[in-house]
Order: sequence, then C-alpha cells, then structure tokens
Amino acid sequence: MVRRTKEEAQETRRHILEAAEKAFYARGVARTTLADVATLAGVTRGAIYWHFSNKADLVQAMLDSLHEPLEDMARASESEDEIDPLGCMRTLLIKLFRQVALDPKTRRINEILFHKCEFTDEMCDLRRQRQIAALDCNDRIGLALANAVRKGQMPATLNTVRASICLHAYIDGILGQWLLIPDSYGLGNDAELLVDTGLDMLRLSPALRG
Repeated sequence: MVRRTKEEAQETRRHILEAAEKAFYARGVARTTLADVATLAGVTRGAIYWHFSNKADLVQAMLDSLHEPLEDMARASESEDEIDPLGCMRTLLIKLFRQVALDPKTRRINEILFHKCEFTDEMCDLRRQRQIAALDCNDRIGLALANAVRKGQMPATLNTVRASICLHAYIDGILGQWLLIPDSYGLGNDAELLVDTGLDMLRLSPALRG
C-alpha cells in the first residue's frame, strides 16, 4: 500500500510537470497560473502545492529534468582522473545541441527558459536559482578546462575563469538564437562545427591568456 501511494504521488508529480510544460510553452510563464496548470493536469491546486512550493519551484523542477541525461558526462570532464577531459566536454556539448534540436521535450523546455520565462516579482526565487545555476555552470566548465590544461589539451596560460565565462555565454547565445530563429542554421547537423568553433576560441584567443 505504501509503495503504491509513493508511485501514485510520483505519477501525479509527473502529470503536473507535463501540464506545466504545455501551459508555459503555450502562454508563457508569467501568464500561466497554478490554477491553469492544475486544470490541465486534472488535479487540485492543493496537489500542486503538495509537490511544489510555488510557480518558481515548479519551473525549476521542469528545468532540472533536462540535466540528468548529461550528468555523468559532465562529471567525467570535471574529474582529475579523466584522461580526455576536453573530449568529454566536446561530446557533452555536441549532445546538448543535438538534444535541443532533435528532442521535442528538450526543445520546448529550453524555449520556455530562453524566451517564455519572465522574471516578474513572483519569479524572484527562480531568478536567484538561475543565478546560482549559472555560477555553478561557470565553475564546472572551469574545472573541466583546468583538467584540459593539465592534460596539455589547452594552452598552459589559459585563463580558465575568463574562458569558462566566454564558453558559457557562447553556448547560451547559440541556443538562444537558434530557438528564436531555428531556420537560420542547423543546430543538429552543425553541432560538431559549432562546438569546435567555441573550443577553438578558447584555444587560440590571445585575450584569454594570463
């Protein structure tokens, strides 16, 4: 009985997240209420508050669902024991671009994040969460680049802090632009070229030394 109750709770949570994704994609986060999500999911608002503290928490949970498939690869590139950290990072980024281009769910959630999520007063919590996530991402990229430097895959004088910020901004820019105007270039087909362009920027730019 307890196991079934837990399974039912997880199923309800999944339905809520799916409904939220559809509602946010159709109307934007600011124009979607928790009552809208509850109606679409076929649950009460109380059921939503059982699983999520507020709308910001619901949006963050939706975003978190994207990270899991790439987590092992990201962790490997950060490990000092990884013999090919730059290769791991390259593979990770190519997979990221292709997932956004080819997987409808990944594309929808990223489009919500980049173009349909307004940081209004009620979303201050989410804004803080996104700030923390961005800083964490910079740190993780920096760890991977530092490992690449130690393995001789990047210049010994690479400023990994500055380089991580530039690479993160490049990735966000590629994704944000493609999601806005997807016919402008082939994110999936050109994933390798786009990733290599970003890594070449780090490898070759004199401004990223020291």
